[in-house]
Formats: sequence, C-alpha cells, structure tokens
Amino acid sequence: MSNKKVYLLGGAQTDFSLRWEREGRDIGDLMATSFERALQETQLDASHIESIQVGNFVGELFCGQGQLGGVLLQHFPALAGIPTARHEAACASGSMAAFAAMREIEAGWYDLVAVTGVELMRNVDGKTASEYLGAAAWKGYEAKEANYPWVYLFANIRDFYQDRYGVKAEHLAAIAKNNYANAKRNPAAQTRQWSLSEADFSSDDVQNPVIEGSLRKSDCARITDGSATVFLASEKYAKTYAAQRNIALASLPYIKGWGHRTAPIELQHKLDQAPSSAYPFPHLHGAIQDALQRANLSTASQLDAIETHDCFTISEYVALEHFGLAEAGKGWQLIENDSIAFSGSLPVNPSGGLIGAGHPVGATGVRMLLDAYKQVSGTAGDYQVANADNVGILNIGGSFTTVASFVVGK
Repeated sequence: MSNKKVYLLGGAQTDFSLRWEREGRDIGDLMATSFERALQETQLDASHIESIQVGNFVGELFCGQGQLGGVLLQHFPALAGIPTARHEAACASGSMAAFAAMREIEAGWYDLVAVTGVELMRNVDGKTASEYLGAAAWKGYEAKEANYPWVYLFANIRDFYQDRYGVKAEHLAAIAKNNYANAKRNPAAQTRQWSLSEADFSSDDVQNPVIEGSLRKSDCARITDGSATVFLASEKYAKTYAAQRNIALASLPYIKGWGHRTAPIELQHKLDQAPSSAYPFPHLHGAIQDALQRANLSTASQLDAIETHDCFTISEYVALEHFGLAEAGKGWQLIENDSIAFSGSLPVNPSGGLIGAGHPVGATGVRMLLDAYKQVSGTAGDYQVANADNVGILNIGGSFTTVASFVVGK
C-alpha cells in the first residue's frame, strides 16, 4: 500500500437549488461551472492539471450524454490532450473518481488531478427520475413492483431494522430535522430557503405522505441538479502550492485514510446474510474501519465531524451505528443525547447532508470531500465546526452495495 500523501487543495460546487434545464443549460454547463469556480477558489493554473476523473451515474439516461470527459474539455479546450475517465458506482460514483485520482498520484504518474462529479436530474418528472435511478438495483429481480424503487428498497431496510431492533419514527424525523436545520447555514444547499413545519415531519398523510412502504416524504432526499470539483495533489505539488501562498504545508488537508468495499447487488441477499450478533452490514462497518485505521484513528469518536450518506433517514441511522458510534440497534441514543447535532460532540452532516444540501448522485461523493476540506481548512463559513481537524466521510452506492469511506485531516 502506498504511503504517499494525497492532498486536497480545495474546489467548488454549484448551487444545488438551481434547475439547469429551465435556464437552457446542459450537463456540460453544469460540470464546467463547478470546474471554473474551483479554479477561481484555489487560484490554480489550469495548465498544471494533468488528468481529470469524472464521477457520474446515469448521464446517458437523464441527458442522453456519455463521454463526459470530452464534454468537459469542450469547455476548456486549452486542456485538450490530457487523460480523462468517467466512473460509475451509483451514488458512490464521485468517490470512485476520487479513488482513481488518488491512485494516479500515489503511482507517481501525475502531481495534480481534478475530480469532478455531476448529475443533471431535474429535467424529467419524479417518476421517470426514479426509474432511471433504479438502474443501480438488480434490474428485473428486485423492486419490480415499486413505483419508486429506491424508496421501496430503503423502506425494506427500515423494516428489517424495525423487526430486529425497533425503530421509532420520531428518531428518523429528528435526523431529517437536523439535516434541514444544518442546510440553512449552507449557501449552496438545495433546501436552505425552505420553510417546514412540524407537520412536515409527522404522520400527517397530507403534509408528509407515505411514498413507499414505511418511508414518508420527510425520510427522502430530493432530486437535485449539481456538480462539484476538487483538486488532488501530490506532496511535491502541495509543497509548491503552499510556498507560493506563504502557508505551511501542514495546514493543507490531505486524505489520511480510505476504505472501499462492495457487496452483491441484491438487497435481500445482504439482509439474508446479515449476522445476528453484530452490525448487519459487515462490509459497511469494514470500509469505515479501514479508513479509520489508515488514518491512525482507533475509533470514529476521535473524528470532529462526519459527512454521511443520508439518501434516506434510515441510511443515516444505519451509518451512525456502523461508524461504531453505537451498538447495533442503539443508534437512537445518539439522536436523543444530541451528540450528532451541529452543537453536539460529533456533528453529523453539518453541510445539511443529502436530505438538506441535495443529492446530485454522481457529484455527492465529491461534494462530501469538498465539505470535509472546508471543515479541516476552516473555510466552511456559517456551518464551520469548531476545531475540525479530522472529518469522516461515508458515501454509498445502491442498497449499501458500494461503500466508500474517507478521513480528511491535517
């Protein structure tokens, strides 16, 4: 395993509240906007970029567009000739692009690599979007009877937890409330200007209707258009970058640890294999532990903040336990004692997460890295967590099929 450090030099994201098709703009415009803003934020010389890795799930379905590396270079012709690649692992696509960039730097091939995630999803109606996103399930074998495949599958996860441990609706509602509240501090969050009442988190079938099975509207992240870009660098390049800005190399965030595991695609297979006396998703717990151990952290409680995958409230609930912050079935304790609140001992999703900030699928993993960078570099503005030296990330694709975890620190 390489012991070379991979530094984060910063980046930028688009405003996740915008609907790009209404403005007559396409997926290329979306990518180019985050890329250009990232160059401006970091003041990097674009000619120094040696490779670009793109995260995207289903551009061909939503937009009829593949070859996204070439699309991005169409907007930046001065970069023509550098290598690009597109990576897909459902909602973890952005993390796969980041892993590819890390490997290029660790192998010594390149010193500065751009990672761009993108998804344009609000150009179709919600039912069509749900069908397109269902491509990450086992097509023809699961969720066949569902109107909204992912709501259906994560409702099954909630039902599994309900049967094994018991899950209270008020605890899931508290997760949603926390993420929406955090999003109000984030100037790029999709829901920052939303006004929600208690009824929006209740069992009121008008204000908070059931979408599929046991999950209601408040349990679900929304369809989002968005892109995020970060720049990864070798220690050699990071030293030069720091010197030019008269800052210490030690002040630059880097990827201290990572984990990546994959399970069979079918949810029922994972549920059938779930151990009865430990965390139900061992590969999920394992990927997080891999990241912590590589970062020389013994437990997740040593993190200062967490950005975790809350495509649904139950996915965050499961994640809290699989981080090792609570025993299996005891995640509710972290909610009741407010430890995961913005003012708590370990804030979770200070950005607003997927529910509050938005979930442009292929961009989510990159956005998480960007927010971790902001926290560690002290540039997160109104959603800055005090003294955030180590931030954990969990990005998942499918029904906990692909799992990516990072620790970003100094």
